[in-house]
Amino acid sequence: MRRLGELEAEIMDRLWQWEHAATVRELVDDINRTRPLAYTTVLTVADVLYRKGWLRRGKSGRAWTYEPVRSREDYTAGLMREALGCTTDRPAALMRFVEHMSPEDVGSLDAALRSLVRPGRDDGAAPGDGVRE
Repeated sequence: MRRLGELEAEIMDRLWQWEHAATVRELVDDINRTRPLAYTTVLTVADVLYRKGWLRRGKSGRAWTYEPVRSREDYTAGLMREALGCTTDRPAALMRFVEHMSPEDVGSLDAALRSLVRPGRDDGAAPGDGVRE
């Protein structure tokens, strides 16, 4: 998964935050509150995101509306998977990552791992709960 470009990320951030389909005009008007950007530039980048599969496109009158296909969390998880794929020593990379996490994030990670059910198991046991296969 390739990291989003600066304007791609700016557009996606707005759409993720808004949680509804938006027109290019809405995006341009919001972006122009902090910096000037041409309508055609935002239109082009929204179309690129649509062709890459990041946005769904629909019609609202004569205008296209755009909404995310994937969540921000899916995007972040993809970046993490890609970064982990760049190492030959995954356990060491994971250990270094966890060493730099806040206690709150460690707790969230622990809860996420405990909530997973192993594929092929229907007893609800979570990984690391002492059940051997």
